[in-house]
Amino acid sequence: MATSRFITVSQLGELVEGYEPGATEEEQEAFRRMFERDKAYLREIGIPLETGTDSAFSDEVGYRIRRGDYALPDIALAPDEAAALALAGSLWSTTALAGPAASALRKLAAGGAAVDDGGLGALDGFEPRVDATDPAFEPCLAAVQAGRAIRFPYRKVVETGVTERHVEPWGVLSWRGRWYLAGHDVVRGAPRVFRLSRFAGPVRPVGLGGAVRVPPDVDLHAMVSAQAPPDQVRTATLAVRRGTGHALRRHASPAPATLPAPATLPASATRPTPAADMDLVQMEFADTERFARWIVGSGPDVIVLEPPELRAAVVARLRAAAAGTAGVCEAAAVPGGR
Repeated sequence: MATSRFITVSQLGELVEGYEPGATEEEQEAFRRMFERDKAYLREIGIPLETGTDSAFSDEVGYRIRRGDYALPDIALAPDEAAALALAGSLWSTTALAGPAASALRKLAAGGAAVDDGGLGALDGFEPRVDATDPAFEPCLAAVQAGRAIRFPYRKVVETGVTERHVEPWGVLSWRGRWYLAGHDVVRGAPRVFRLSRFAGPVRPVGLGGAVRVPPDVDLHAMVSAQAPPDQVRTATLAVRRGTGHALRRHASPAPATLPAPATLPASATRPTPAADMDLVQMEFADTERFARWIVGSGPDVIVLEPPELRAAVVARLRAAAAGTAGVCEAAAVPGGR
């Protein structure tokens, strides 16, 4: 930024202290790798690194950063504006957006904006967080940003089966405390909304990046609010081992000693038989996948008796965990396995 002419790599090695190319072939190769890494990092953080040459008689490429392309204008934020920015940055402190949020606040602070501490002075004791713990959140957001189609297994509400979906993603939005993917369902040929907590497996990118374009007339918020089904509150019957599941028991109530026959299962189907040291409790829930994640954390101390779709979701997660653990154990048993 201190010069308007292009600076070659060899000149950078001479001008920048600690950036010497070295004398041996190995040192020069290490210098080149370091330079390529630094160059990629500059562009990654948004610094416009321009390439070119000042001489028609030289084939060596030079580099420069135009001050006008990179320098920020003076930033003046009112106290409420600074507070809003600092609060927005803190919302994402536990998600994939923590890095970009922190980087944005650092750049604003470097430009003279008071967004580090003073902006939050009026909000002491108030520390909100965005709950974006669904495993599908990061890959769906990445697919939206890359404009790339995705495939994923999906389980609809009150269904035990899983269907494969092929979607061109348009946006990831929060609605009434739930995260949704809005996009174009390729197989069904229509816009669709998918709750992230109902993704039943990994999100797989397909096709080329930049191939997906959001139609200009699409209102994603209106699309999600219109298509997102209302929460259907249901009752789960659980067997909880005595002395365990205290957090779960606080939200549950004792189940009747004699449970009615499950109306949603065939007559030949039977419930699992809980152990003698287990209590039967009932608890209301609305989100099957989220509730299943909570139950799985209790391991063998909690067994789902009803409804069948909740039991299927828990069993699927336990089987996936067992398969992953078995793979790790098999690799560890092999000499040199990783």
